[in-house]
Amino acid sequence: MKKLSIIYWSGTGNTEEMANIIYESAKEQGAEVILKFVNEAALEDISESDVTALGCPAMGDEVLEESEMEPFIESIEDKISGKKLALFGSYGWGDGKWMIDWEERMSSKGANIIHDALIINGKPESDEDTNLCREFGKSLVK
Repeated sequence: MKKLSIIYWSGTGNTEEMANIIYESAKEQGAEVILKFVNEAALEDISESDVTALGCPAMGDEVLEESEMEPFIESIEDKISGKKLALFGSYGWGDGKWMIDWEERMSSKGANIIHDALIINGKPESDEDTNLCREFGKSLVK
């Protein structure tokens, strides 16, 4: 059985809703899944998991949230070499540059990005958005 850690930050609840759908989908596959808001997470949540999904919406000028998520990423980025990661998040405008930058940053630190990043405009309300989140969760624990 695979162990998945989902660590996220959410301000409006959109990325949190994505995280919850991903969590439920992975659990349905029989995986052991940990879901934590970033301020509750620790390096061990990543080191003790087979796969880690990190979630953060685009903030400001398409950057990661700066008071909690960015410091967490800084604290783990030199310790993720070889770890299987997947990234997700919501956005309200722009073209997803924050996610491209984040993927490149994690890859440059040696992380094994195992899935294309999942980005959703706003809240995952449509069947299509919900299905994207569900498939993301499933694929991470296959």
